[in-house]
Amino acid sequence: MQELNGTSKDIVSENIEKLKELFPEVFSEGKIDFKKLEEELGSFTCKEPERYNFTWAGKNEAKKIAQTPSTGTLRPCKEESKKWDTTQNLYIEGDNLEVLKLLQKSYYKQVKMIYIDPPYNTGNEFVYKDNFKDNIKNYLDITGQIDSDGNRLSTNSDTNGRYHSDWLSMMYPRLKLARNLLKDDGVIFISIDDNEVDNLKKICNEIFGEDNLIETIVWKRRANTPNDRFIGKIHEYILVYAKMMDKVHLELQPRSQELDEKYKNPDNDSRGPWFADNLSANGKGGRLTASSIFPIFNPTNGKEYLPPKNKCWLFNKEKVDEYIKDNRIGFRESTGSPYLKRFLSEVRQGATLPTIIFDGGFSSDSAKLIRDLFNEDVFEFTKPLQLISKLLRTGTLKNSLILDFFSGSSTTAHAMMQLNAEDEGNRKFIMVQLPEATDEKSEAYKAGYKNICEIGKERIRRAGEKIIVDNSDKDLSNLDIGFKVLKLDSSNIKAWDSNFENVEGSLLDAVENIKEDRSSEDLLYEILLKYGLDLTLPIEEKVIDGKKVFVIGYGALVACLDDDITIPTVEAIAKLKEAYQSEIMRVVFKDASFKDAVVKTNAYQILKQFGIDEVVSV
Repeated sequence: MQELNGTSKDIVSENIEKLKELFPEVFSEGKIDFKKLEEELGSFTCKEPERYNFTWAGKNEAKKIAQTPSTGTLRPCKEESKKWDTTQNLYIEGDNLEVLKLLQKSYYKQVKMIYIDPPYNTGNEFVYKDNFKDNIKNYLDITGQIDSDGNRLSTNSDTNGRYHSDWLSMMYPRLKLARNLLKDDGVIFISIDDNEVDNLKKICNEIFGEDNLIETIVWKRRANTPNDRFIGKIHEYILVYAKMMDKVHLELQPRSQELDEKYKNPDNDSRGPWFADNLSANGKGGRLTASSIFPIFNPTNGKEYLPPKNKCWLFNKEKVDEYIKDNRIGFRESTGSPYLKRFLSEVRQGATLPTIIFDGGFSSDSAKLIRDLFNEDVFEFTKPLQLISKLLRTGTLKNSLILDFFSGSSTTAHAMMQLNAEDEGNRKFIMVQLPEATDEKSEAYKAGYKNICEIGKERIRRAGEKIIVDNSDKDLSNLDIGFKVLKLDSSNIKAWDSNFENVEGSLLDAVENIKEDRSSEDLLYEILLKYGLDLTLPIEEKVIDGKKVFVIGYGALVACLDDDITIPTVEAIAKLKEAYQSEIMRVVFKDASFKDAVVKTNAYQILKQFGIDEVVSV
């Protein structure tokens, strides 16, 4: 992947705009905060400038964590996947901080929409405890539900002195990495409640830029008002940010039947159904002038009509006369006053997502859906399918990639498959979820689901099959209801899996640098990540000269990770370039794969003769 060119342009204003695009967080109240810019470039100091600034205990550490490369990998798990060979959807088990780092090369600027429903920091939720030194080890500790000292992990209690700071430190690096994955016309939706909405908005303003705040949506989550507090709380929020406001485009919602029913055609107008809209408007912004206040003559009753008091007509007299002649202005039977005919054929065929969502379903609806799908109450507090569907309709196109890195019970995946079935779309998802253990006393645990990921994967399986059954009258043969499961783990390669306590020893570990418990498929997916290739590219497995050879992306990459490779094997692999007619082919071997040093030395020359210049060993 080509790196961004940092060369500055000649015009200062263009330089500033480019810098704002790359680092929106370094701008404070319209000025560049050079301390923040230094931090973005890896230089951190303790000196604090006396200006407006949003900070908390641990902010610098959170920034460092976002910039620290991951030492992990994603291991394929075919047995827990569905339609492995054909699906373009991904389900990734792991700490989303590390997963977001690993996805940076393969999915940089590829995601059209992100939706997340992060922990609300209510004092009862698990908060990720990131470890700057070795977050992979930290993750493996977390999945065992104990920390490095053997202590059981606890919730982020509101009695904690760094209650808000810990939550902010958890969210900041994840949102920063997520922004990199968004396309320039991408958008992110974040669900939140009152506990952290103010802080979330502040860090989003810093990461995405204040100018890229699209809206704060209020969602009515409860049908009935509770009476257990002074004012019954029935809402939550959804913050909506663009990657780049001047490039983002939000789609319209389907028109409601109620909205369409107001269009009639009583006079059989050739332009189709219409409704009578007001011809007058408030006289604001200089519109209340003599040119927009004049009498309109009604030939039916012979009377003249002026606009109501303190109002004016929408158009000047010349335009009104033109509209009367074109039968675009009529007169009410009851009062005789003029109206404007709004034709259904001339309005946008859809409805804008409102700032207050009353019809996004309720929390009780989502609980019932889960109960019906699993026959058990296996997951609490999931978002309604109807709500996420509305967001997907607004934020995506039919072929968009959607990311949810707090995926929970996989509502986003469910809603996406449902929407694809409705509009014949080909949207694809990446779900990321920490395999947090379920409570041993919970219905989920009793039903056999030991962690949240098991619930999420099973929901996708069941939901996909139900969508097929519920739409038996449609041809859904192209509907992708599968998913590839990948699991976060330490690197397959010893040299890359650095030991921070003994770096020299880890790099000089052994001649065989691949871990013993890892398969060739494990290593292959790490290679895809290092090359920055799409993890859903088609992969063919061939047997050449008795060796397993992987052909990725119709010849873009060829990997042979078996042992005892000989010259005939290398020559057979070289011939694949002509067979696939691939303009550029890269070939990867294990460093210890070759039968002897002579084969290893000659392999490059043989491949070069066939026009393959990029040969790599791991």
